[in-house]
Amino acid sequence: MNIHHRSLNVFGNIEKTKSISRLSYRPRSFNILGNIAVINFSNEFPKEDKKTFAQELLKKHPNIKTILEKSGKFSGRLRKMKTKYLAGEKNKEVLYKENNCVFRFNIDGTYFSPRLSNERKEIASMIKKNDKVLVMFAGVGPFSIVIAKNSRAKKIFSNEINREANKYADLNIKLNKVGDKISIIPGDIKKVAQQLFYQRLLKPLPRNSVVQMVPSKFNVIVMPRPRLKESFLKQAFMLSKKGTKIFYYDFCKSGEENKILEKIKNEAKKAGKKIKILKIKQAGEIAPYKIRVRVDFKIV
Repeated sequence: MNIHHRSLNVFGNIEKTKSISRLSYRPRSFNILGNIAVINFSNEFPKEDKKTFAQELLKKHPNIKTILEKSGKFSGRLRKMKTKYLAGEKNKEVLYKENNCVFRFNIDGTYFSPRLSNERKEIASMIKKNDKVLVMFAGVGPFSIVIAKNSRAKKIFSNEINREANKYADLNIKLNKVGDKISIIPGDIKKVAQQLFYQRLLKPLPRNSVVQMVPSKFNVIVMPRPRLKESFLKQAFMLSKKGTKIFYYDFCKSGEENKILEKIKNEAKKAGKKIKILKIKQAGEIAPYKIRVRVDFKIV
C-alpha cells in the first residue's frame, strides 16, 4: 500500500494488557509522511507502552520504516517541531508526495503541513497565465512547487527565513524539475520587502542583493503564515499593486472570523490600499474550536 500521508485514530478502548491492540489508552492520532509515522500521544498514554505501540504499528504497516513521537508543538518563527525516536530505522528525513510533486525534508529542522495539500492544489488552480507569484513563509517549497507544476504562472518567488528549509527547497525544486519557474529569495520578509520597495523607488540596493532581479510588485501573493502575532500584511501591501490577489492565512476561534477581516481592513487602510474581499473559508481545524482561516482579497 502506497501511503503518502494519513492522519488516523487507531485501535479501540479495550481492556489494558501488553497486547497493544487491547490497550485502554490510545494516541490522539498519527501522521504518516512518506515512510515515517509521527505519533501524537495523549498525556494519559502510559510511557512504558509507547515503544510497544510503535513496534505493533511497524508490524501492521510494513510501508512505515520509522516511528517518531511528537514531543512538542511547532515553535518560533522557524516553526520547528520536536520529535523523539521510538522504533524502526533511525531517520528523520522524509520523502513525501502530493499533487504530482515530491518533497524531501527533515521533520525536526523544517516545517511541513500535509494537511494543506488541498489548499495548495486549490490556490494553484486560481493562478492565471503569466502571473508573477510571491510565496511568503515558503518553507521547503510546497506551495511554490505545486503552483509551478500545476499552473501556468510565469514565475514564482519563494521566500523563507529558515536556512535549512531553503536548502531543502532548492533540492525539491531540482527534484521536481521546476528550476526555470521558481527563484528562492532567502531571508526575513521584512527586509526583503523593504529592499524591493526601495528598488521600485530607484534607490541603490546593497551590493550583491538577492532581490536585484526580483520584481517589486506581484500579481499574486500567497501567505501561508505561521501562528505569529505579526500579520505581515504591511509587507504584502508594500509588494502589491492594483489587481494583486492576496491569499492570507490566519488563526482564530470558531465563529470569530470577522476579527480577521477587520485586521485586514485596518492594515489596508494604514497602507492606503483599497481592497475587495473575495472569499473567506475555513482551511482546517487546529485544535478544538480553533481554526485556520484563508481570506482571499484583491487590491482595487
